[in-house]
Amino acid sequence: MAFWANTIRAALITAGISLPHGAVANGISGDYLAARQASFLGDFKAAAHYYDRALKFDPDRPELLERGVLSNLALGEVEVAAGLARHMAELGLTSQIAHMAIVARDAKDENYAAVIQAINEKRGLGPLADGLVLAWSKLGQGDMSEALVGFDDVKKVQGLGSFAIYHKALALASVGDFENAELLLSSDEGVALAMTRRGVMAHCEMLSQLDRNQDALDLLSRSFGRDLDPELDAMRTALEVGEKLTFTHVRSPRDGISEVFFTLGGALANENNDELTLIYTQLAEYLRPDHVDAILLTGEVLDAMQRYELAVTTYGRVPADDVSHHAAELGRAAALRAQDKNDEAIEVLKALAQSHGELPVVHSTLGDMLRAEEQYSEATAAYSKALGLYEEVTDRQWFLFYTRGIANERQGDWEAAEADFRKALELNPDQPQVLNYLGYSLVEKQLKLDEALDMIERAVAKQPNAGYIVDSLGWVLYRLGRYEEAVPHMERAAELMPIDPIVNDHLGDVYWAVGRTREAEFMWKRALSFADWEGAAEETDVDRIRRKLEVGLDQVLSEEGAEPLKVANGD
Repeated sequence: MAFWANTIRAALITAGISLPHGAVANGISGDYLAARQASFLGDFKAAAHYYDRALKFDPDRPELLERGVLSNLALGEVEVAAGLARHMAELGLTSQIAHMAIVARDAKDENYAAVIQAINEKRGLGPLADGLVLAWSKLGQGDMSEALVGFDDVKKVQGLGSFAIYHKALALASVGDFENAELLLSSDEGVALAMTRRGVMAHCEMLSQLDRNQDALDLLSRSFGRDLDPELDAMRTALEVGEKLTFTHVRSPRDGISEVFFTLGGALANENNDELTLIYTQLAEYLRPDHVDAILLTGEVLDAMQRYELAVTTYGRVPADDVSHHAAELGRAAALRAQDKNDEAIEVLKALAQSHGELPVVHSTLGDMLRAEEQYSEATAAYSKALGLYEEVTDRQWFLFYTRGIANERQGDWEAAEADFRKALELNPDQPQVLNYLGYSLVEKQLKLDEALDMIERAVAKQPNAGYIVDSLGWVLYRLGRYEEAVPHMERAAELMPIDPIVNDHLGDVYWAVGRTREAEFMWKRALSFADWEGAAEETDVDRIRRKLEVGLDQVLSEEGAEPLKVANGD
């Protein structure tokens, strides 16, 4: 996979046209600059708009045309991109990104002769995709023998063997040769892509067509375990009752070419090539509008690029009756939340809890959203609903007990919170987040301080560079009166989290306790300076910090009726 992704990157470096970028005319400079800025920011909608405006003034300028093609492909406006690309061809301009748009348009029309001609004349998609698309196009012309030869040719290219075998298997299955298709996916060479989610599902359909439902069930179990999403669960149910699954993953050569684009996008998805991944997934959906996996991946990429408005629109294209609708709605809610449209996000999740109430992930996600909005009682109920949907509690549910514990603690139900935290630790004994949260909470409540210290020391041992955990260790030592021991840990926490107001406040208290009053006042002032920063801890008590600067920590503790500082460690 790494070789594939690296090879794609190298090949696509040359995707641009080899022409000088001359100065643009004054009449279009504003639109051009706006388009360039929008492209830089990943705002493809604005970029496409401004390039379109600029092209009205200068319709033959190569750079405007190519960038217009690129922006429209990323936006999913393939018809517009193909129109610009054909104009570039009429002008004699060479651009791989333009060739990509034209090939996709011809494939959409099932004009396989044009696709084959373009690839043969070096006007295709580049050396990586051309072989696979050429083979599928041969099949589109009804020549299966030439198609199989084409897949075998791709197999000879270093690093592309598994991709060639996977697509060859899909091609065989698309014409009903499930036996040979299944043999390919079961082979050692074909296992890489066959073990992707989409590959496993295609393999299960092939096995079912061969009346091997039990083998398909075994494959599902080995690949995904017991907890399945709705689509996989529906497949398992159908197999269990003896239903013969229809092969749906590739129904035609055009679907096959769509799968090539999706395969490319999937290979690049984790390689920091968001723009290229986006183009490939948009082309996959263009050729096959019901390719829900492509739609979901497009949404994920847009979300990663912080194009949340486009992500919301993309997720909304998944039909309500599709088995992956819940995944799309979860993505849509996350994109809405990223835009601070939290009320809308919660409404999406509440509706999803009604339509897909059997899914724990829906309720746990709703709980997370409600907890973030400080609606702790409702969050607790959502987490409890999620936990109640599991047939048995396993170590995988530790996080649900942990988050429900936080919600219980925040609404003042410490007994329930402590029980949840301890259950989370029972399921995941050395989990540093839980050890830290429970240990810190015990310190704040002046309960079981020795146990709290042990918990936080274990958490630090697991994550020695986690500032908030190191802060907890320093703070528990401070609360135990072991001030000198607390100093190095609090200083380390301040190094790790230099602008966190609570950490700076804590270090100020520790300095005061060991007699370093000037340094304490300096740290308290630092804490105040960071209290209003975006992302600063909301728990920062700025009035208390100001009071400490006025009268000192000893007087503040006296006013609060708290225990005074100890005179020396151990006294």
